[in-house]
Amino acid sequence: MHISMRNIHKSFFGAPVLVGVDFSIDSGEVHSLLGENGAGKTTLMNILYGLYEKEEGEIAMDGKPVEIHNPADALSIGIGMVHQHFQLVDTLTVSENITLGLREQGYPFPDRKRIDQRIRTLSQQFGLDVHPEKKIRGLSVGERQRVEIMKLLYRSAGILIFDEPTAVLTPPEILSFFDVLKELRKAGKGIVIITHKISEVQMISDRVTVLRDGRRVLQCRLEETDEAALSNAMIGRTLTRPRRQKRTFDPSVPRLELREATVCRRKLNVLDHFDLSMAPGEIVGIAGVDGNGQQELAEAVVGIRKVTSGSVLFDGEDITRNSIIDRMQSGMGYIPADRHHDAILLSMNLKQNLLLKKHLDRQYLKHGFINGRKTDSATKQLIRAFDVKTPSENIRIRYLSGGNQQKFVLARELDSDLRLLVAFQPTRGLDIGATDFIQKQLLALAEKGVSILLISTDLQEIISLSDRISVLYMGKNMGIVDNDENLSIDVLGAMMGGRRHEDLDA
Repeated sequence: MHISMRNIHKSFFGAPVLVGVDFSIDSGEVHSLLGENGAGKTTLMNILYGLYEKEEGEIAMDGKPVEIHNPADALSIGIGMVHQHFQLVDTLTVSENITLGLREQGYPFPDRKRIDQRIRTLSQQFGLDVHPEKKIRGLSVGERQRVEIMKLLYRSAGILIFDEPTAVLTPPEILSFFDVLKELRKAGKGIVIITHKISEVQMISDRVTVLRDGRRVLQCRLEETDEAALSNAMIGRTLTRPRRQKRTFDPSVPRLELREATVCRRKLNVLDHFDLSMAPGEIVGIAGVDGNGQQELAEAVVGIRKVTSGSVLFDGEDITRNSIIDRMQSGMGYIPADRHHDAILLSMNLKQNLLLKKHLDRQYLKHGFINGRKTDSATKQLIRAFDVKTPSENIRIRYLSGGNQQKFVLARELDSDLRLLVAFQPTRGLDIGATDFIQKQLLALAEKGVSILLISTDLQEIISLSDRISVLYMGKNMGIVDNDENLSIDVLGAMMGGRRHEDLDA
């Protein structure tokens, strides 16, 4: 099976997002579609899957033109897609989700035993480990992804498209997912991976296509390129990694202190007597495996979650009982891990999303009402300063790529007199260009004297940016170490596994 796309054009709101793009996928290969957030990767594959209509160009299967107007058309010729945000019904079983929308034999009362047996057979064939009787709501993210794959295999899809498939997976789940891809390739399936992660492209791909600003800038076999060439093609420049300069701090007057801070949930201490002190202008990284109290720590500092016991001090003032607004107005900023849930409203435009943080700021008010002229100019200025790729400040933020949404969130937080920024997974899911931009902004902010509490499961990011590193395990602080030439990755790893730093020194 050979699918080709030729001279594909697409625009949104008058702005071109795809300009004359060619792409193809063959049975039995993994073809990575690489590019920065907003390069047009997902748009191109949404056209192939029938979610968007192309404006110009041609799609052909085995040399014969085909028209794909909707996902049903795509599935009818064997093209399926697993989206970044899964489309499953939590209250139904795995089996019911897989057959949802199909008129199986015996409809409306299909033979569920026969269906479940077929699912088990496919599961064993491709190493998916899918259990048809389980409810979706009880499954992990990796298990849900396997159900999405099974939905396509059950419908006999020959071409499988994956949109940022590893963005929500843990490292072990990523390795397991790649094992599944190898089995699918061995069975003759054609696989498209939409990604911005060069390391993963190199692990699994046969071919790679790079898009930049809606245009194809590179297409070749993997062995014909290398990491530097792919990086250059993606961002159009040589990437310079952020460098943290060795600095000294005065710990006598801390910017932020947590004293025995405890957060209890369902009678368990998810943040357990946590102590931390950080100086003005210092970046303190919080390392640890995801789910060890990072969310509760971030929310306790910014006031979203009340501490059960202990205290939070900001520039010497006890703010333990202060509201979120009080903390924000006193110079505290927050970049949450889940921008869609906690930072932006997708149905609002960029100006309205700016006002989510600024609606009480006097400079944005005139006679008690929102100053539209000020809001317009401020939004445009932030778009320019942070290179947010958008046709207009009036566009709903849902139409921006994830990287550009995150840039806007950062721009909004930095557009105030900050003294402390809590940055929780600030670059999760972003491409190398957006990651580089945001990390350099954080370093520049620290140089201006702003303290940054950097919470990330990306250990390389923690090491690149932090002055000191604390490790969180089961809600407890395993210790704090200086990020200098004596830093040991083995020591950090042991702390992340639950060993206290003082025990390692003994």
